[in-house]
Amino acid sequence: MDSLRDALQYYGAGAAVVASLMVSLNLGRLWTGGAMVIFVSSSAALIAWGFLNPDSEGIGWQNLALLVINAVGVWRYLVAEPRKGA
Repeated sequence: MDSLRDALQYYGAGAAVVASLMVSLNLGRLWTGGAMVIFVSSSAALIAWGFLNPDSEGIGWQNLALLVINAVGVWRYLVAEPRKGA
């Protein structure tokens, strides 16, 4: 069980760093959408990690909120039509 928790923790942290870099490079709509997908997977991993650790529920709850925000990003960049002038 410890190795699963470790994998979730380090994947969640590493994926968030990679996604943040992708967004900061401002490479365009598809790259930003891809970063949002990575953010979703990071949030999912950290939700699981947070609720599997007795003293880390705060990270789980925080990432539940971030999961919703990241899902909005996926919708905006990969699903919805681009807005005029954007």
